[in-house]
Amino acid sequence: MPRLFRLCFILLLALGLGACASLGQHDPLRIDLAGLDPLPGQGLEMRFAVKLRVQNPNDSAVDFDGVALELEVNGQPLASGVSDQRGSVPRFGETLISVPVSISAFSAMRQAWGATDYRPGQGLPYVLRGKLAGGLFGTRRFSDSGTLDWPEPPRVY
Repeated sequence: MPRLFRLCFILLLALGLGACASLGQHDPLRIDLAGLDPLPGQGLEMRFAVKLRVQNPNDSAVDFDGVALELEVNGQPLASGVSDQRGSVPRFGETLISVPVSISAFSAMRQAWGATDYRPGQGLPYVLRGKLAGGLFGTRRFSDSGTLDWPEPPRVY
């Protein structure tokens, strides 16, 4: 009897490990910064709507129930925001998500202070980090980085 019990235990353990291994067989979502739109602010804070383009390269839809993100520019924290937006990214599809973010006066001053050697036309590095909430096993973390290229001001002759 103990041998049969051991055999059943090993079989159940192997099946359980196989089931857990099959949960993580998804390609990561591709999430890119698609734009920043101004929003009305309160007092000294500035507000923007961060537009995220979410692409799903998997053969099953990804449902989400909330978004949180942080934006760093030039190595300094600039903005953060959350949204209780719900939705789904279709299989082999994409969707656009808008998240309102706030920039405090202190963050804006820190950015201005750190940009003393900035020249027009020079890009500023950014890092965007966040998560798409999707329940106990469905939360997807993401990160995107790049350069914010500000246009050069027109030359006056």
